[in-house]
Amino acid sequence: MKLLEERILKDGRIINNEIIKVDNFLNHQIDTSLVMKICEDMKTFFGDIKVDKILTIETSGIAIAFGASLAYGNVPLLFAKKSKSMITDNNVYQTEIKSFTRNIVSTVTVSKNYLNKNENVLIVDDFLAEGNAALGLIDLCNQAGANIVGFATAVEKGFQGGRKRIEELGIKTYSGAIIKGFVDNKPVF
Repeated sequence: MKLLEERILKDGRIINNEIIKVDNFLNHQIDTSLVMKICEDMKTFFGDIKVDKILTIETSGIAIAFGASLAYGNVPLLFAKKSKSMITDNNVYQTEIKSFTRNIVSTVTVSKNYLNKNENVLIVDDFLAEGNAALGLIDLCNQAGANIVGFATAVEKGFQGGRKRIEELGIKTYSGAIIKGFVDNKPVF
């Protein structure tokens, strides 16, 4: 999506030719108009698939998933939680996910009350790098017996192999912008 690529070039920051920060418009401070344009493009990409639920992981994926929910007519948005609270019960699906940027492994959960067998689930996140978060969310859907109808991300670091891992599972994948690599701390699309 040209608009997203232009915004990344204008406002994104590259750290050590490895990490891209887009927190000023995508995952800390949110440009809601841009997010909605990404989600409308995503919906066009997937066509007329039936979506019963949008699934993401807290916290950075929530803004993109919210836009996707609106684009699909306000379908329920569900996010996997990275930590338990005093009100979390044991009636959950859970999996472990390694974060590329934080270099930690988190146990994430989704209530069995909200992810159901045979639901058509579109998995959405803000970034795709190695694919660990996506694979964890796929695992949660598989535990529930839900149908995964696609995976969508705003920004993909194409050189880290995440897309290949997802597509090998037969899951159609959308990326708003695909970064092939970094040269002199600038993204190459």
